[in-house]
Amino acid sequence: MRYSSQVKSISYLKAKAADILSDLEKRREPLIITQHGEAKAVLQDVASYEEMQETLALLKILALGNHEVEEGRVRPLKDVVERIRAGEG
Repeated sequence: MRYSSQVKSISYLKAKAADILSDLEKRREPLIITQHGEAKAVLQDVASYEEMQETLALLKILALGNHEVEEGRVRPLKDVVERIRAGEG
């Protein structure tokens, strides 16, 4: 995704806030807000933000799992299934 078309100044945001919010919801693309020519913030719709947070949570779980594998904190699947079936959790 190219963000160059989604860059607006803070004065544009102030003048067109309602239009921008409507557009964010429809397009589901983030908007980069600049101040004095420098990128200062990213504005996005709530649904996209929530999806991003869920994705980050899943990636964190995967990273933690990979870390446990690297440290050798693993058990054979057969042993885990036997424990579950035996009611040991």
